Amino acid sequence: MQNTITSDDQAYMQRCLDLARLGIQGAAPNPMVGSVIVHNNKIIGEGYHEKCGEAHAEINAINSVKDKSLLKESTLYVNLEPCAHYGKTPPCSLAIIQNKIPRVVIGCIDSFAKVSGKGIAMMREAGVEVKVGILEQESRELNKRFFTFHQEKRPYIILKWAESADGFIDSYQETPAWLTNEESRAFVHKMRAEEAAIMVGTVAAQKDNPSLTTRSWQGKDPVRITLDRTLRIPLSHHLFDGKTRTLVFTQKETENKANLEYIKMDFKGDVLTQIMNHLYRENLTSLIVEGGEILLNTFIKAGLWDEAWQFIGSLELKTGTNAPKISATPKSLMNVGEVKLLKYKK
Repeated sequence: MQNTITSDDQAYMQRCLDLARLGIQGAAPNPMVGSVIVHNNKIIGEGYHEKCGEAHAEINAINSVKDKSLLKESTLYVNLEPCAHYGKTPPCSLAIIQNKIPRVVIGCIDSFAKVSGKGIAMMREAGVEVKVGILEQESRELNKRFFTFHQEKRPYIILKWAESADGFIDSYQETPAWLTNEESRAFVHKMRAEEAAIMVGTVAAQKDNPSLTTRSWQGKDPVRITLDRTLRIPLSHHLFDGKTRTLVFTQKETENKANLEYIKMDFKGDVLTQIMNHLYRENLTSLIVEGGEILLNTFIKAGLWDEAWQFIGSLELKTGTNAPKISATPKSLMNVGEVKLLKYKK
C-alpha cells in the first residue's frame, strides 16, 4: 500500500465528518466522530459515535463490515485520533491493530490528555501506516466544543440575543415584546438541543419567565442555569417546574429539590470563574448565554465567549434596553424568515 495521501482520502474524510455530525445530540461530553472503512476504493463499513458510553465510531465501522477478512487489506478513515485508553469502552487503537487494518487516515490529533498522540503511537508501533491532517481544520471545527472544554477547562460559550431593528433587546413595558418569529424560535430550539447547558440572568428570568427548553424542536433539553443571589425569582416560574435539570447559583443556603440544584457561591469574588469551574466539573462542554443585558455584557467585558449569535427582527421599539455590542466582524449572515442572524467568532 502506498505511503501517500490521495484525492480520495479527502472525500472519505468528508464522509467521516458528515457521519460524525449525526452524533451532535448524543455524543457529548465525548467528541463527535465518524469513521469509514475502504477496500479497493469502495466503502465496506461505516459508523459514528452515537451516544456517550456506547461504542465509538471505529468500532461501529468495523462491526458493520460483513466480510471481516477484507479488513487486513483496507484503510480506516476517522476524523479524530483513535483512543488508546480504557474508559467506558476498550481502546479503538487496539481494535484496529487486532483486526490487522494496515492503514489509518486521521483528520486531527485528539488534544485530550489521555489520548493525545498515544493512539497514533500505539498503531505505528504495531506496524500500522498512519496519516494525520486530512481536512484537519474542518475536523477541529466540528469538535470545537470538545477541544475548548479540554484546553480551556471550561464550556464552549455561545452568546445569543434577539434585538429590535433599532437595537434594543427589551422595551420598558411590563410584557416582553416578541422580537423574532416562529422560524427563528424553532432555529433557536434546535440550537439548544445541540448544546449542553443554557444560562439566563436574574432580571431576564424574572421578567421573561423563560422555559429554556427545546419544545419547538425534537431533542434533549439543555441543563438550565440561572444566577439568583438572593433567591428573588418566583418559584412559580418555568425554571422551577422540575421538567429538566436546573442549576441556581446563589449566596443562600437552600435545599435541593427534584431536578433543581442550588449551588452556593461567593458573589464578592470572580463570579464567572466560579461558574465556569463548576460547569467544567459537571462535564458540561458547551453553554448558551441567552441574557439579559447585564449577564451578556459581563461575559463580553470579560472576553469570555467563543461565538455570538445576534438575531435582528423587523420590529422597532423606539426605546428600551440597548442590545450588547461585540467588537468583532460578523463571520456569516443568514435570514431566518424576515429575521437576520449575524454570527460572530472570537
